[in-house]
Amino acid sequence: MKKKIPLSRRQLLILASSSIVAAPVPALADDNFPVIHVVKNPQCGCCTAWIKILTNKGFSVTTENRSSNLLAELKNEIGIPKDMTSCHTAKIDGYFIEGHVPTSDIKRLITDRPDALGLAVPAMPYGSPGMGPEDEREAYDVYIISSDGKAEVFQHYPKAGILL
Repeated sequence: MKKKIPLSRRQLLILASSSIVAAPVPALADDNFPVIHVVKNPQCGCCTAWIKILTNKGFSVTTENRSSNLLAELKNEIGIPKDMTSCHTAKIDGYFIEGHVPTSDIKRLITDRPDALGLAVPAMPYGSPGMGPEDEREAYDVYIISSDGKAEVFQHYPKAGILL
């Protein structure tokens, strides 16, 4: 039978603190998102504003400028329905992100990994990320696009000042 050796308070504190240091810190992992690649028209200021928001929220962003015609071809190739298009298209972790999608919805998409092609905010709703102040936002929806091209509301954003 093994003899039990009592630990002093000091030894216990050292043991406990060393296990805390060795434990992973989940908060540090929050900013480790896959690279998001944004394809945009070079003259578009709102695309640049959206990219800045992504960067400020911890995303690594690469960009590619394309003419309107080549950008439209890309949207068609990756399966974005015509009624879901916006000014820029991004790709992240096997999904597309079309338009001014909030970073919280992108994070949810890549965390939950639904069976879908991607997310879209059609047109350019005022107050969506990169499109003006959020406190003056008009109501808009973020849609999730399934592999058959059907769109369903993924997240609804009410008009600013409206409480649910």
